[in-house]
Amino acid sequence: MTPIALIRHGPTDWNEEHRLQGRADRSLSDEGREKVSTWAVPEVYKNFHWVASPLSRAQQTAALLALDIKHLEPAIIEMDWGDWEGHTRTELDEIYGDEVSKRAALGLDLRPHNGESPRDVRDRVGEWARGVAETGIPTGAVCHQGIIRAALSLASDWSMVGKPPEKMDWASVHVFNAHADGTFEIAELNISLLQEVAG
Repeated sequence: MTPIALIRHGPTDWNEEHRLQGRADRSLSDEGREKVSTWAVPEVYKNFHWVASPLSRAQQTAALLALDIKHLEPAIIEMDWGDWEGHTRTELDEIYGDEVSKRAALGLDLRPHNGESPRDVRDRVGEWARGVAETGIPTGAVCHQGIIRAALSLASDWSMVGKPPEKMDWASVHVFNAHADGTFEIAELNISLLQEVAG
């Protein structure tokens, strides 16, 4: 098995406004940069092979964490929310009526208008994880909530209907074990990025 450590990027203005962000390349907000500046990656993970999403908010988070990013990894870009990107849930309900609720009830098979489904995201994350497992190199990734939720789904068979099986703290490292046969399991979740600063 090969450990994969995942960190979600810091907050952007759209995160603060509860807008679906997806592939939109939003930078960290001033508040987001300030928040990430209080984080520290635990020593045990610093020497992992670190990669980042191609989106600037992930790269900015990695830079603030002083991580040595080896390359940008397209497989861990955020879910494509299609025509829903940039909107709040209230706005989407005004535009599409009850269609959003109907699609949300499909869990892994929710597909935004002209976007991709969580199942699509899970498939590409799984393929990437299998590749990492084949190398046997412990790997870290600065990525997105959708990517970490996909990893949780792979590890737990969560259908993304209802609440996740584990409560996720987003100022944390989430570690999974990947196997070359494609199986995925939780190693440890919610390892605080605040611990070394506070200590």
